[in-house]
Amino acid sequence: QVQLVESGGGLVQAGGSVRLACAASGDTICISGMGWYRQAPGKERELVATITSGGATDYAGSVKGRFTISRDNAKMSVYLQMSSLKPEDTAVYYCHTRGSTCRPSHSWGQGTQVTVSS
Repeated sequence: QVQLVESGGGLVQAGGSVRLACAASGDTICISGMGWYRQAPGKERELVATITSGGATDYAGSVKGRFTISRDNAKMSVYLQMSSLKPEDTAVYYCHTRGSTCRPSHSWGQGTQVTVSS
């Protein structure tokens, strides 16, 4: 199994920046993709950004140009640098990993709250 521990987040003013980090442990050799999702109150969980083991990235349209995802394969960690934050970015942010040989194939962190005040 893969265990994920997130850090970062908190309360930030609109226009500010926050960096999230997620460290994976356990059966990390099976991990291929890593990423971040978020869930705002009353809304479904949505994809924020993903990154492959080779470094290819993908972003939700709402965060493109403001957020940057990166990973350190040696540390099996993934990061999300969030800038130019908006109140609508307020949500619980979840770290996610996937791997076809992982059991289970998808793993989630416990979530970290990011609140952007206007």
